[in-house]
Amino acid sequence: MAKKKIFISYDYDNDKHYKNLLLAWDKNSEFDFGFSDQSADVSIQSTDAAAIKRAISAKINAATYFLCIVGEKTSKSSWVSWEIEKAKELNKKLVAVKTSSGDITPSELLNSGASWAMSFTFDAIKKAIDEA
Repeated sequence: MAKKKIFISYDYDNDKHYKNLLLAWDKNSEFDFGFSDQSADVSIQSTDAAAIKRAISAKINAATYFLCIVGEKTSKSSWVSWEIEKAKELNKKLVAVKTSSGDITPSELLNSGASWAMSFTFDAIKKAIDEA
């Protein structure tokens, strides 16, 4: 069975450790997690952002699935919002998982048809991806 190509969207400053956990799970032959380890230190509206957006767009386009890690501050991230919109524009299968039940869902994920993992566990995320 071919590995699933998954782009991981996350709040770089606050949720990198969750992304790293996913990459540890990448050792499992069922997944091929793809991600862009770009810092959001540059404003998404700045002129420097154009090259970053092109690189991220290519990575999202190369993936079949778009997995958004929703942490405490994700809903305030312009980068994550932009990545979600790009994934929707490219017709990617959307999957999301909250790091805590109280985390606010980014508005771009609302009514998007995303498949949700009910907890941040390998089995829950795998099930959400399989159902996407």
